[in-house]
Amino acid sequence: MLEIGDVVKEQGRVFIVDAMSSFAGMPMGVRDWGIDFLISSANKCVQGVPGFAFVLAPRELLVEIAGGARSVSLDLVSQWKGLEGDGQFRFTPPTHVILAFWQALQELEQEGGIAARAARYAANHKVLVEGMKELGFDTYLAPEHQSHIITSFRYPKHPHFDFSRFYQHLSQRGFVIYPGKVSDAECFRIGTIGHLFPQDLKALVTAVRQTLKDMQVDSAKSAHAAGPDQS
Repeated sequence: MLEIGDVVKEQGRVFIVDAMSSFAGMPMGVRDWGIDFLISSANKCVQGVPGFAFVLAPRELLVEIAGGARSVSLDLVSQWKGLEGDGQFRFTPPTHVILAFWQALQELEQEGGIAARAARYAANHKVLVEGMKELGFDTYLAPEHQSHIITSFRYPKHPHFDFSRFYQHLSQRGFVIYPGKVSDAECFRIGTIGHLFPQDLKALVTAVRQTLKDMQVDSAKSAHAAGPDQS
């Protein structure tokens, strides 16, 4: 990320980072990396509930973009000025979300901060990937490009594997995974963030194993059948 920041600065551009799914889940050097605007949410790795987003930015940059908003409701500078003036949201405040956010920040501190939370997420990811590979699932990304936030797995190339059935069977066992994908590859995603711990991921792997058995998918035959990892 530091290298990207350096290139952005060399080109005289503004460095905006979308950290919706990563802020509080991995250490970030906002100033050291030269980030101008970092955008995140009250939920995801903060572990609050969805309802508002926030931006970390130097005040001088906020002043520079005044009047540039294309939307009344998304006018960041006007909202900032309102909070600075009377401490209020410009529109009806999401009070329950704010209270949940405050509680989530306290829990983050109690856990040991971002480094401790990132370590837990990394442990979750390790359990998940090792367990899924034993069952014949390949990760979509190569390890050096993979984060501990969410992991994409390729469909095993087995004639009995059907993702709809796979998804439904896991749901019936109390585990809901991402049904969607972000590429044309036949894959699905599993998140390892939130109030989850390694034992939860071990339970998920056990549920996957039982689901494959119910579907008569021989994991030994399907192992690594989806081809090599891609970056």
